[in-house]
Amino acid sequence: MKKFALILVFFLISSAWAQTGKGIDTQTRQIRTDSDKIGSRPNDVGRTIDFGEGKTRVKQRLPNPYTIVARRDVLIESIIETLQEMKLILDEASSRPNEGLIITQPFVFARGAIITANELNRYAILPSSGDVWTRGRYTLTIEVQSIDGIRNKVSVIAKVEGRSESGVGSEWTTLQSSGQAEDEFLNKLIERFGGRREDADEDNE
Repeated sequence: MKKFALILVFFLISSAWAQTGKGIDTQTRQIRTDSDKIGSRPNDVGRTIDFGEGKTRVKQRLPNPYTIVARRDVLIESIIETLQEMKLILDEASSRPNEGLIITQPFVFARGAIITANELNRYAILPSSGDVWTRGRYTLTIEVQSIDGIRNKVSVIAKVEGRSESGVGSEWTTLQSSGQAEDEFLNKLIERFGGRREDADEDNE
């Protein structure tokens, strides 16, 4: 009887130990499995981060002045035609095409408070004055300087102005150009001669 009781007690202890051991092993295995899953979560800090390699590259400004290979008279005629294409009116009283000086009348490129603020940010460097801008305009001064018989330097200067409103009235303020207006004109001009923006740095070295 005692022998049977001892066998029974031994069997119960062995069963309890086996179940406890299985429980620990199961939890350990579950912990390891969960740890392995962490590395595959979408929010895992170890994942590869995209720093914008696929984004569109910002275009560089064209050299200003820009060297163009063309006869002087052909170049000046092309400049006037480019201005007409861009809806810019030639200021005949101030311009002297025969001397290589071409000036436009002020061109209004934005009207209205919301549109003007955005457009002025493109064409000018705005002061942090908190002014309410209602209109934007610019005037181009283009000068052609001959290097030799077929090469000419074309320089473009934009006078950018913004009209601000106040309780007293409104006024035009001259702003520092961002270079956008000059770049747009030069780009149109070199396209007329079959050039490309991608070749600008190479052609003007």
